[in-house]
Amino acid sequence: MNGSYRHTTASKILHEILHYRRRFSGSDQDISLENEIVILTQLPRIQTFVSANLPIHFILPAFPAKSPNPNKVLGTVPDMAEKLALTFLNALCENIKAHYAPGARLTICSDGHVFSDLINVNDDTINTYQGKIKALIHDEQLSCLDVLNLGDIDEFAALTDDYDVLRSTLLQGYADPLEDIRTFLINDEDGTRLYRAITRFMFEDGLMPDYQGSKTALQRDARQRAYGVIQSSWAWGNLLAQHFPDAIRLSIHPQPASSLKMGIHMLPTKDDWLTPWHGTAVEVDGTFLLMKKTEAVELNAEPVWVDGRHSHYTLDSRKSVAHA
Repeated sequence: MNGSYRHTTASKILHEILHYRRRFSGSDQDISLENEIVILTQLPRIQTFVSANLPIHFILPAFPAKSPNPNKVLGTVPDMAEKLALTFLNALCENIKAHYAPGARLTICSDGHVFSDLINVNDDTINTYQGKIKALIHDEQLSCLDVLNLGDIDEFAALTDDYDVLRSTLLQGYADPLEDIRTFLINDEDGTRLYRAITRFMFEDGLMPDYQGSKTALQRDARQRAYGVIQSSWAWGNLLAQHFPDAIRLSIHPQPASSLKMGIHMLPTKDDWLTPWHGTAVEVDGTFLLMKKTEAVELNAEPVWVDGRHSHYTLDSRKSVAHA
């Protein structure tokens, strides 16, 4: 296999991903320059797989659990938003086969148990959600996808009867000190963006229909929990990097162009941080968009039910201009 083939093939594979790359909102850097930096970082790693004639292996920490706030989502189990996202990820892997016969596979590293205590979602609810994700993958024949959760890692397998112990063991073995994380987030522009986004998620999730406290208190609590979520998420990332050192790392969040991780959009959305488990799928003239449930309701979108469950919304295009 010559170097020209490796380079050309790896470039085609990488450009399949760049079409869907999440960027930071309001970035003043030219997208072409950003992509050049991404290519310099990622191309050699993809070439490693091509040289060995192996399927490209992606890992994506994602699909933890539905937001607990019914103003954002339709329920506690996967719906059309997750189905569309999973179908997209599988199609991305399938598309790579057009350029590279071994194709690609993607491991969803479901992180719900990593920080469930901080996002106020019960571990049993997370188990149900993860089980439904696996069932969706099976039922839709998404053969390029598989799911890994914390309890599937050998060193944690014996701890799944006590998720608090499982989480503390993860932090003890793989987490950076919280003060070091705070210092980094305060002094790094991209880190500050991440912290603000996670804080917003925590605040929105806590602003339940029956919440009677002050928004100031809720914001203060969200800020503190955001540090913990980031610490736990990064610990999970450190563990995954150890177990899958060669894997191409994808992220649900925007990432710096020079990062080993690439942020990826799974569904069209105006919000560069919104994910299927924090929003609702809305069909507009045959195209699905992702938005919060309250936004869909305010636009008078029509609910669609599948197998007795609220699955998604449909929206008349004349009401959708602001979300197109």
